[in-house]
Amino acid sequence: MPHNNVAEFVKKREIDESVRNRLQRKLHVTDSFVHRLGIEKELEGHQGCVNCLEWNSEGRILASASDDFQVILWDAFKYRKIQAFQTVHHGNIFSVKFLPGTNDNTLVTGAGDFQVHAMDITLKETTQVCTCATGRVKRLATAPQLPFVFWSASEDGAVRQYDLRSPHSCSGDVNNVLVYLRTHLGHFAETKCLAVNPLQPEILAVGANDPYVRLYDRRMIRLTKIYTSENLHSQRARLTFHTEPLEVEDNLPKECVQYFVAGHLPVKQKDFKKKFRSLAATYLTFSSTGTDLLLNLGGEQIYLFDISRKQKPKSFDIPKAAMPKEHCSTSNGYSNGYHTGVNGYTVPSGSKKDDKKPVLPDHVEAMKLTANMLFEKEEYVPAIRLYNEAIQHYGNSPVLYGNRAAAYMKRDWDGDMYAALRDCHTTLQLDPNHVKAFFRLARCLNELHWTDKARQCLESFKLRFPNHVNSHACRALEKDIYLSGISTSEDADSDELDLMKMGESRLLNRISTQEWRWREASYDYDKRFYGHCNTTTDIKEANFFGSEGQYIVAGSDDGSVYLWDRKTTNNVRILRGDSSIVNCLQPHPTYCLLATSGIDPLVRLWSPRPEDEQITNEVRDRDEAASYNQRRMKADPFDVVLMNMGYQRVGGAGDDTSSQDDATANAPTYNCHPS
Repeated sequence: MPHNNVAEFVKKREIDESVRNRLQRKLHVTDSFVHRLGIEKELEGHQGCVNCLEWNSEGRILASASDDFQVILWDAFKYRKIQAFQTVHHGNIFSVKFLPGTNDNTLVTGAGDFQVHAMDITLKETTQVCTCATGRVKRLATAPQLPFVFWSASEDGAVRQYDLRSPHSCSGDVNNVLVYLRTHLGHFAETKCLAVNPLQPEILAVGANDPYVRLYDRRMIRLTKIYTSENLHSQRARLTFHTEPLEVEDNLPKECVQYFVAGHLPVKQKDFKKKFRSLAATYLTFSSTGTDLLLNLGGEQIYLFDISRKQKPKSFDIPKAAMPKEHCSTSNGYSNGYHTGVNGYTVPSGSKKDDKKPVLPDHVEAMKLTANMLFEKEEYVPAIRLYNEAIQHYGNSPVLYGNRAAAYMKRDWDGDMYAALRDCHTTLQLDPNHVKAFFRLARCLNELHWTDKARQCLESFKLRFPNHVNSHACRALEKDIYLSGISTSEDADSDELDLMKMGESRLLNRISTQEWRWREASYDYDKRFYGHCNTTTDIKEANFFGSEGQYIVAGSDDGSVYLWDRKTTNNVRILRGDSSIVNCLQPHPTYCLLATSGIDPLVRLWSPRPEDEQITNEVRDRDEAASYNQRRMKADPFDVVLMNMGYQRVGGAGDDTSSQDDATANAPTYNCHPS
């Protein structure tokens, strides 16, 4: 059967009913549809920013909610309002959901007034108001298999569970708290978003004002309560409640949760704070199969976690069992105190290349050569894009991974150095004799401030490749690692002094021992998507697009909709979707139709346009847009204000056009030159 031949599919559907579902899945979102995506219609009706969108399960109704405290139900195919509700919220509405089991007749909303409301659509009235939260309610989540049940994430650090079939009182005596982050994270922890696994509703993902995603198994957790003083039930007290600690029972068994985080972020948090950069999860969603979890991380990038095939973060650790005996001069399995292998592979002490390296197919070789040429021109963004495509076509080439690592290191966007480290690991797994990858690995470790690991790696490199010990590059890196060690020691002394000065604030923000254990056991990401900017709002979404999640879509602070190919991670389209910021993107469950919203009081519908129609709102220079957003994310707050005003400070923080201090600039053997 042809890959995407619609006529052939329709013909076969007439004689074979089983083709129907296959047709729907295969033609839901195609490459052709994505490249013809454009604005179909703008829905007008709100008087403020549209902060949330939600399709009902069949895709017949689109719900939107706004700063105007209104919820509107739309017929997106006839471009008309079905109903409009003026809620009794008195804060911006951040989340709206159709409640399962109610025939789409009940909506639940969460808002900045700390309240959760349930509304009966047929009666056009609010049937329940919950005032349990003592912080803004940022997200609600439902599970199709669980009627009348939903969860809320609020900035008081709590995830609460509701069941409309049960009587509810907000007196503080009701056990409806599933997770209270402040028990382990301290008083300033906030829950920002959450998502329920569609195939395993007992699995709940929670995002907070840090880079970690927490995956809880609800079956292991007993609902508890937050003990509050009676005066919190006055609205004024609730709005000003920020300092008084609450008593909450620790209801989380240590086995009930798994942590996920991009491997470089735990150590980078300190640097971010010094530059007044914050990290917070702004959106979480599971794939339709429930095996993948997508995180839009405010202040950084978008990460895809494979929760079915979890992987540990990369560094330079290897088990002693992987150490060959002939390289062990001491009983503890080390030679001169350093590991003698990497990733379970032993690198011979010479630099002789493997004669059995795979030969690249002609079209992949052409991609590699073009990418190498772009690299030499210092055009790292398009070079990386080509390496991504080449690796997708031929994933067993150490040269491709090694070259991409070099390009990542030279581009040096957020997360690039760790991505380069991962590529070095893959290169050495495919070719244990790869000299450049081994040396780059040591450089990456040093740039990531893992000084001890960098020192181990460089010593192992010198043992494996003694001919290069006295090279300029090797000696320069050795000096850099030594200086990094001194700097790390000074930073540690400064941090200890800062903690002593913090006093009471330190106690309120204290992280528990169990929290540290959970963090140390964190799993790494599978894929990374970048180019957008997510620093201004904390409700910015990212979503799977297509029945198989073959595309990733996200909003951006530059007012655009970004689309990435999931397999290659390459950005394929950028479309202007708002005069200021795009926050919300909700794909239709069965049609190639995308609903978006942001600061404008509009809901925009996107669909494939006719082939002869000119799409005027496309951003053509995707590389420049991505580069600008990276500078924007790295800029200090003053620079961001200037950027928003149309100015840019020359040579300011985050200006990635400045020259890079490259210790190996004069050593092409090890430097970031592609193979």
